[in-house]
This record gives sequence, structure tokens and C-alpha cells, in this order.
Amino acid sequence: MTETHRFRHGDRIRYATQDEDGFPLVRYGFVGGVTDEGGPVVVMLDGELGGDVVDLDTIEPVSICNVTLKLDGGDLLDDPALRLGLISLWEAEAEDAGLQIAGIRPIDTARPSRNGCELAELTAAGDQYTLRAVPCPTEDAILIHCSRPSPWAF
Repeated sequence: MTETHRFRHGDRIRYATQDEDGFPLVRYGFVGGVTDEGGPVVVMLDGELGGDVVDLDTIEPVSICNVTLKLDGGDLLDDPALRLGLISLWEAEAEDAGLQIAGIRPIDTARPSRNGCELAELTAAGDQYTLRAVPCPTEDAILIHCSRPSPWAF
């Protein structure tokens, strides 16, 4: 976490950890209890009955801009039909995170470049966002995430 956040009971969180094989894993859940300001937090992860005690630096509040989907295969952006499928996959991840997307409109003219491409425009909580797919800098994969549209876009 780049900034200090004070968690409260019931806050929706994104938990970044590793699976048993050492691969990155993102889970979602709720804060079940807080020990002290700098100490660990008890989280209730979706789909689990018990709580886990986790360090503060492994969780962050869920926001539309930190729900990121990582998919193997940098060539997934090459086919227009696959680009449409990426939108649906990210929507499923956003739903798992507990976000409600009011509307999503695919960008039919999206053309990939070495910097990735814009996949869709969407609305959530009354705000506008752009769904983008960008190459992963460390491996042959893509990262799909939302950002606020550029103020210079027209």
C-alpha cells in the first residue's frame, strides 16, 4: 500500500498473496477485525468460513482502479473477437471484487499497439472509466485494468 489506510470492520478489501506454488494470487473479502493501527488485520475471505490474520501491506481497499486481471499470452490483443472476450473476463473479476458496473461499451475501433489498447468505456458509481489492456513488463502476459479517461481525450 502506498498510503496509510485505516481499516474498519466490514471494509471490502483486495488481498494480494501467493498460492501454494508461489504464484501471485488475489482474493477479495471483508475486514473482520482490526488489532491496532500498525498491526495485522483479520479478514474474512470470500468463500471461506474462518478468518485469516494478514499484514496490512498485503491488503488494500477495493477500488475499480485496482481490480486487475492478468492473463498469459501477449497475443491476446491481436484478435478483435478475443479483445471482446477480455472485457467479459474483467467484468467477472470486477463482480468477484464486489463492484457494480452500471454500463460498459466496447470500443470497436480499438487497435493494439506495443503500449496496449483501450477495450471499453464504462460507468461505475456515476464516474467514467476506460478499461485498458497493457503488456505485462516482466512476462508474456497482459494486464487488464481500469483508469480514469485522459482529460485530453475527445
